[in-house]
Amino acid sequence: MRIAIAVAALAFLAGCGGSSSSATFAEATPPVAKRLLTARLREDYLAFHWIACVRTGRAYRGAPVVRCNVNFGDPHIEAYCSVLKNGRLLTDHEDHAIPCRHDDAGPAATIVHS
Repeated sequence: MRIAIAVAALAFLAGCGGSSSSATFAEATPPVAKRLLTARLREDYLAFHWIACVRTGRAYRGAPVVRCNVNFGDPHIEAYCSVLKNGRLLTDHEDHAIPCRHDDAGPAATIVHS
């Protein structure tokens, strides 16, 4: 009887997301991260001017992290660092453990305003 209760409890926990060890993490390449983040921001009715995504050289749970800078205007640029978790975009806004500090990743460029 106790074994049956233990098995039922484990099955319940597995069904409720009781274990994250079965999650698969992978890189969201810069073009994929940009496409998925663009769709997510539009679904949330957020207005932005542009999104630029680059590899950071860091990893989260073995997956390379990609940082996307989003220009919300006036100037407000927000960083979203991301990986794929089970094929879905996971950003540092949902999981604060994803490393997303400033890293000078990306090409050096001079911005000229006229």
